[in-house]
Amino acid sequence: MQGKLILSDGTVFLGESFGAEESSSGEVVFNTGMVGYPEGLTDPSYFGQILVLTYPLQGNYGVPSKEFWESKKIQVKGLIVQNYINNPSHFESQKTLSSWLKAEGIPAIQGIDTRALTSKLREHGVMLGKIVIRHSSFAKSTNNEERKADFDPNLGNVLPFVSCDGVEVYGDGRKNILLIDCGAKMNIIRSLVRRGAKVTRVPWDFDVMDPDFRQDHGFDGVFISNGPGDPKQARATIANVEKILEKGIPTFGICLGSQILALAAGGNTYKLKFGHRGQNQPVQDIKTKRAIITSQNHGFAVDMKSMGQDWEEWFVNLNDGTNEGIKHKTKPFMAVQFHPEANPGPFDGGVLFDEYLKL
Repeated sequence: MQGKLILSDGTVFLGESFGAEESSSGEVVFNTGMVGYPEGLTDPSYFGQILVLTYPLQGNYGVPSKEFWESKKIQVKGLIVQNYINNPSHFESQKTLSSWLKAEGIPAIQGIDTRALTSKLREHGVMLGKIVIRHSSFAKSTNNEERKADFDPNLGNVLPFVSCDGVEVYGDGRKNILLIDCGAKMNIIRSLVRRGAKVTRVPWDFDVMDPDFRQDHGFDGVFISNGPGDPKQARATIANVEKILEKGIPTFGICLGSQILALAAGGNTYKLKFGHRGQNQPVQDIKTKRAIITSQNHGFAVDMKSMGQDWEEWFVNLNDGTNEGIKHKTKPFMAVQFHPEANPGPFDGGVLFDEYLKL
């Protein structure tokens, strides 16, 4: 089966299908990580996006069991790679990448010049696109799929598609951390439970300050997770976080959670040209000047100039100078734009979980 990636500016990339024989559309983004496609594909932050993996070999170590995934299913709208390897070799492999994609109805194309595609996205910025799959004998024929409108995950609130449906509890530690699930990666939960915390996970729009809920699930702190889409669309979450900040409850935000925390505090966010998606993003602690390597996956950032005088910049990106973390000067509120739970990725930022739990 032939596969086409058609960008919103009319550019067409031709390749070969190795996923589901379905067409799809979304925002085309790229990730520069060398490993981690099972974790990346199941990361809810990629919901509504067609993911381009820049490392030229994909599929070579197969797909592990669900315990290693970041959510219960594949979240991307499509996958683009240069070379797909259909004979994986790894002791934890349960299936091939191709069979997994087909089982979950996700289209994928190999044989694409991902270097040229990534260069185009870096120059132009991320853009909408569609994957069209069809038999090679019809390659030059008119296809209605090519005329369908592109899906844009930033035009509406997509959090209901990636959040949990109800209250879920993990671990049995003495400290109870309330996790607002905006599309949380499972490794956030694993990281907190591994440190002896109990995690109570609630949907993105859950009113955690409801007296009855607080009586039944008394919590010591709040965690705002990562997730997809434009943070300004998460109005219910922002309103609930405003209540949390008013009560002075220790709060930590990651990725989208950092943007939501900033908006709840009266700040502003903006869309980056092509975002940060990879496992080697260098950031620096403003006070200590210590630099760490981080895993990142986001397309929006906090406008530090919009934050009030009670807030200070915590981390900054050493590649482009954008904000990578904020802290309140006197209250226990903190957030980072990168992923300290990094799965996959470096462990440099893991100490931030310990710092938060000390609050």
